[in-house]
Amino acid sequence: MPLQIVQYNEPILRAKGAKVTKFDAALACLTQEMILTMQEAGGIGLAAQQVGQALQLCVVDLREAEAEFTWELDGAKPPLDLIMPMVIVNPQVVTHPVPPVTYEEGCLSFPNIRGNISRIDAITMKFQDEKAVPHLLTCDGLLARCIQHEVDHLNGVLFIDRMDKPTRAGIDEAVKALARQTKAATRK
Repeated sequence: MPLQIVQYNEPILRAKGAKVTKFDAALACLTQEMILTMQEAGGIGLAAQQVGQALQLCVVDLREAEAEFTWELDGAKPPLDLIMPMVIVNPQVVTHPVPPVTYEEGCLSFPNIRGNISRIDAITMKFQDEKAVPHLLTCDGLLARCIQHEVDHLNGVLFIDRMDKPTRAGIDEAVKALARQTKAATRK
């Protein structure tokens, strides 16, 4: 069953996620519900904070993405269909010393709001999957960008925080309207 996606201005979106220490049936259930929620919303990534859980947990699925990117998981290059949707628990991301790339991003917690964000185009990430198995992923392009976006969520950072001033100014009215809408919905 899909979960409700938290909208901008809910305090949980600013919460730093707690490290996951229990890899149990409840975690497996949550990850499956997050994957379903992400897919039904047409997203490519979803963080636990976006479904009301302050945990170091996110999911990513770029199988349908048209953008090019490369990846190496645990020293191999398995097909995307074998590694996605990817469950990422307790991630540690290191960016590579390459120039940042500016690209338009959106966020499921900010419906219909998009803006250009500059991010490093290549990362290495240590993480665990939902069964506590450790992994090492090196990637670039959209996959690196998506992971950085979701890991930001796990640390209470939103994509609007990464926008330069002119980009943020261009969407400011839409963000304020969403904040008012969220506030009104929580009063009901």
